[in-house]
Amino acid sequence: MGDPFDTAGLRRRVLAAWADSPARFREDANAEEDLVRGGYRDRLLVELAQNAADAAVRAGVPGRLRLELVDVGGGAEVLHAANTGAPLDAAGVTGLATLRASAKRDAVRSVGRSVVSSGPQHQTIGRFGVGFAAVLAVSDEPAVHSTAGGVRFSAAHTRAEVADLPALAAELAHRDGAVPVLRLPWPADGPPPAGYATEVVLPLRAGSRAAVRAALEQLEAELLLALPGLAEVEVVVDGTARLLSCAAEPPLARVRDGERTTTWRLATRSGELPAALLADRPVEERARRGYTVTWAVPLDDDGRPVPPAGRRVLHAPTPSDEPLSLPARLIAPFPLGPDRRHVAPGPVADALVAVAADTYADLVPALAGDPAVLALVPRIGLAAAELDAALGSAVLDRLRAAAWLPAADPDDDARQPPARAAVLDDDREERVAVLAGVLPGLLPAGWSRRDGAPALAALGVRRLGPAAVAEAVAGISRPPEWWARLYAALDGADREELGALPVPLADGRTAAGPAGVLLPADDLPVTRLGPLHLRVADPAAVAPPAARRLLERLGARPATAAVVLTDPAVRAAVEESVDAVEEGWDDGDPAALAEAVLALVTAAGTVPGELPWLAELALPDADGAWAPAGELLLPGAPLAAVLGDGALGTLDPDFAAQHDPAALRAAGVLAEFALVRAEDPDDLDVDAADEWADAVVDRLPPGAPPPPWPPLTAVRDLELVADWSRALPLLAALPEQAWADVVLHGVPVPGYLRWWLGTHPVLDGRRPDRLCAPGSRELRGLYDPATGPAAVLERLRLPATVDDVLADADTAMDLLERLGDPARAVPAPVLRTVYAHLAAALDGVDVDPPARVRVAPDRVADPAREAVVVLDAPWLQPLTDALLVPAGGAPGPVADLLDLPLAGERVRAEVTSTPVRRLPWAAVPGADLAAARLGVPELTGEVAVHEPLLAGGRAVPWWPGEAVDCVDGSPAALGRALAWRAGAWPLRQALAEAFAEPARSADLAAEDAVR
Repeated sequence: MGDPFDTAGLRRRVLAAWADSPARFREDANAEEDLVRGGYRDRLLVELAQNAADAAVRAGVPGRLRLELVDVGGGAEVLHAANTGAPLDAAGVTGLATLRASAKRDAVRSVGRSVVSSGPQHQTIGRFGVGFAAVLAVSDEPAVHSTAGGVRFSAAHTRAEVADLPALAAELAHRDGAVPVLRLPWPADGPPPAGYATEVVLPLRAGSRAAVRAALEQLEAELLLALPGLAEVEVVVDGTARLLSCAAEPPLARVRDGERTTTWRLATRSGELPAALLADRPVEERARRGYTVTWAVPLDDDGRPVPPAGRRVLHAPTPSDEPLSLPARLIAPFPLGPDRRHVAPGPVADALVAVAADTYADLVPALAGDPAVLALVPRIGLAAAELDAALGSAVLDRLRAAAWLPAADPDDDARQPPARAAVLDDDREERVAVLAGVLPGLLPAGWSRRDGAPALAALGVRRLGPAAVAEAVAGISRPPEWWARLYAALDGADREELGALPVPLADGRTAAGPAGVLLPADDLPVTRLGPLHLRVADPAAVAPPAARRLLERLGARPATAAVVLTDPAVRAAVEESVDAVEEGWDDGDPAALAEAVLALVTAAGTVPGELPWLAELALPDADGAWAPAGELLLPGAPLAAVLGDGALGTLDPDFAAQHDPAALRAAGVLAEFALVRAEDPDDLDVDAADEWADAVVDRLPPGAPPPPWPPLTAVRDLELVADWSRALPLLAALPEQAWADVVLHGVPVPGYLRWWLGTHPVLDGRRPDRLCAPGSRELRGLYDPATGPAAVLERLRLPATVDDVLADADTAMDLLERLGDPARAVPAPVLRTVYAHLAAALDGVDVDPPARVRVAPDRVADPAREAVVVLDAPWLQPLTDALLVPAGGAPGPVADLLDLPLAGERVRAEVTSTPVRRLPWAAVPGADLAAARLGVPELTGEVAVHEPLLAGGRAVPWWPGEAVDCVDGSPAALGRALAWRAGAWPLRQALAEAFAEPARSADLAAEDAVR
């Protein structure tokens, strides 16, 4: 076997050095062990790829690396790593076998050719020749085959050589046979695979096979970003190949892993560090002043940056353990410490931090078309380590100073620095779109998302809430449609912040805030409302439902014509209009005001009497003056024909012809009698309202508390009527509520209209309450029947019974007088009880006694000239010589009412005769039937029979007593005496019958049983 690299000489010199100085052996063993267990413990594939890249760069060819795990039987596996590029040479073998003495040092000023056409040249990456030590982590017998020859290393052979050196026996024993494997090379046979210049062959140690297999399966294609000299890596495991490649087309690089391709955006800066910065670096580093710094970030299918997968660490240029928080891959030749894991601080690191920050500031603006770039902005306070903190701070400084943020205004292509930029609290597209060009520096909608807020805060971008928006739009001039878009876009915003949001009004003014602004409905005649000076929003500004919804939340009020018509400002303008005309109307035109109000009335569909205050609206009359609408008649109105001359004015005929009669009537102009409504009689502005209220209260039971009044309806202008024959049909045609009773404490009483008409001479000059209903039987002879149209008489509800008359104290007193009128007659059934009913109806009323009283249906008496009494004891009737007034069962109240004595007060008598017999009432023939008719089991007490019965010197039929009743023996006397004793005076005739025909008691009882 040949030895083209003189490995024998290398072994001889090393062994001689070890033999001469066992400490040198110990030093080499410790150094190799530190590399294997420390800086290169898990970097096998990275180091193989790095060596392949360096070989390709030195040869100026596209780098290819093939990593294949081969099963050689018996459970053993071998890793083959074949690469293109410069083959192994003697200097390379020396570098492999010499710690920290790389053969690449002498080539540091010469760089290889890029694999990209016309691309930049690349320096080799290895620096100290120690990376190959990573193979010892998995293999004790590594070999390198190349087109120029091969070498191998062997732990077993090295151990044997060392064992032959007596000076090293103790050290070898102390190390349990562990030796520095890479210090003694041997020649190796075998060429690399076809198409490759070099192959590293690693028979795997039994304990490392699973780790190598896992590392091959997890090898990332992104590693190639840090190795520009390496175009592709083929990974073969269990016969299955996976191709990793990187095709760079700056500023993009397409990294392929099998069928998956990821596009990366690159930003690169190259240069040379001043020599003074490297003064404190190791000698072999000082000549390596050139640098290339690259930032790379993966892009999604839409070209937006996404966080790279895997650990975020510095690649210097291959992965280190230096953590970075920025979501991009930094590839830069930062100086590493002895552990090859972390950056060594110092001037070089500081200078490269500045270059990296500048490069990052190139990368971010290039991606600034999408808000996803905000993920690349460093977060304050989230640095992962000292280098990361320095890098983040430097990057922020540059991003804050650069003009790279886009504007929301589509007409503005200029980029702006963060200090001039602003975002909205809400990221809705429509909100940003409407404010673009209004808010300086406003970023597009996507930039307002909450996930970007920390980045924007770190950059110093202002975040504008609704209050700032409201302040910014104050005073600007925009068409109503723009305001509509703004309101719709702000729908859902915090209403506490939008109190000062301007609102354009229909009359050209602008409201300083939405509170109280009227939002016009479709029926609102906006163009005709100017004279009212209302704050009505421009309809176009509030057309979208979302715009109306927002403004309503902020205090604006939906404004239908009905709502606006009841606005306090409209009412005030109406109520002050007549005074304004009289005072000269300095700031308006009464005709314009009338037009505006009538337009509202028409649109609202207001009915007459619905808004009584409309009657105060100043309208032109036929004489050229202005008067309240409620004091004007429509030309040709039916009401005009029934009122007295000049009672009311007439609306100007030309004005009337130009307007809807229904609107004019709703505004109070009179065509027929007008209704007046109120909640209390004191508020009824009609004739004699107080008198009606008193009459109503008089009808309530004595002692009743003041009544709660229901809604009241009255009719005005009754006192102005001159022609009642034509007025009454007009009144009869009024709505039911005009004629309805008022119910107080459950007592129905006449409403105002019926009361007023009933107490005034409206029926052929006579008061309706002094007439009776046609066909009345009870009142015939006492009252004249009313005549007139049936509809009118039905509405007036004329009295038909005594109870109808007695319902009112005034008509009851009139009836009392009528009873004493000799020209009138009274039906006998009425006379029996009428005075008793009058006494009850007028109880508590201060009434003068009548001059005459009725003692018979066709006769009256003058108590001043004739003896008249009220019969209170029926047994006295034969003894009195005075005329009798029927008491109807209430002799005392009737006597008080008529100021007459009772018969019992005038007649003084007692029984003077002696009874011929005395017996119990139960023993009287017919007593059983009498008891049955009284509803008692048996009659009690006694009765004395006189023949004749004398009292006061005269014969009388019966006389009551406390224990014994006296009778003359006649059935009539027996019936009256028993009825009075039993308190059943109305049954006196039935009881007399029982005593008159005792033999027919059974027949009479049978009759009683019939119902």
